[in-house]
Amino acid sequence: MKVFINKRIPETGIEMLNEAGLELIFPENENLSYEEWIHYCKNTDTILNVGGDFKYDKNFFDTCPNVKAIALYSVGFDHVDIHEATQRNIPVGNTPDVLSRATSDVAFLLMQSVARRASYNFQKVKEDNWGAFDPLHALGQELYGKTLGVFGLGRIGYEMAEKSKKAFGMNIIYHNRRQNEEAENELGATYVSFEELIQRSDVLSVHANFTPEQKELFNESIFEQMKPNAIFINTARGGFHNQKDLYQALVDKKIWGAGLDVTNPEPMSADDPILGLSSVCILPHIGSATVEARNGMARLAAGNIIAFSKNEKMPNCANPDVYSHQSS
Repeated sequence: MKVFINKRIPETGIEMLNEAGLELIFPENENLSYEEWIHYCKNTDTILNVGGDFKYDKNFFDTCPNVKAIALYSVGFDHVDIHEATQRNIPVGNTPDVLSRATSDVAFLLMQSVARRASYNFQKVKEDNWGAFDPLHALGQELYGKTLGVFGLGRIGYEMAEKSKKAFGMNIIYHNRRQNEEAENELGATYVSFEELIQRSDVLSVHANFTPEQKELFNESIFEQMKPNAIFINTARGGFHNQKDLYQALVDKKIWGAGLDVTNPEPMSADDPILGLSSVCILPHIGSATVEARNGMARLAAGNIIAFSKNEKMPNCANPDVYSHQSS
């Protein structure tokens, strides 16, 4: 079985695939054009996909009918038309849980960095611009006893809430498709409506799975309902927020600050005016960028491919309905 891997993954995953006797195909140049990517996909059975450069949509599946399985090197699968894949009996694997701690660490880091204007002050040091002591300049805010609102309290959101509760005694509220009893029992989290989440949160952290229906959910009308001291954190997908509206909300002091590990667009322009604001911290999508998380992702992605090669169910499948669909 041929496996196309569009970008190099940690060696632990490569070793697993080699030991399973699979034929691995790597591109000579990882910065593929769409046409080059399609060329490789047309000549393979399965794909281990890294990144979201290209869409697995109806056009892709029509163009590459030979593809029988896709293993994503990610938790998110918004760049895959799951319904289309399921209809074509194509399982789509992903890598949940192993990056929950690493990603929540980044959300926690952003929250603190924004609260204390760390990026702005670090830049002043680099520019040799400490300035004279001014007791009123670029003041931050403390997080003790504040309210953390979590949009999408799954595994990553839970980790973020737990850290915030233990470190700062923050009160946890959340909005989900369904209630999270573990969070309510262990963290004292309270389920609220989306409107209440927006209005009550001192820090609003986004951790939900992105769907097209939620495109730019956090926009001008939402930011206007938030507290003027509120910090907006997004480590999920850049598509959740309208970045121009976010910038304007910050300039107009509708909200206090923002911390982003994902941007809209991504990558964003280096001359985006939001980068000049003192209460903003933006990172280049590094949520899972730890040795431990990336190795874990490699093992899960490889495990999904190996299971498929043995005619077994993928251990971590984003469209488990594919198996009932295949048997019907």
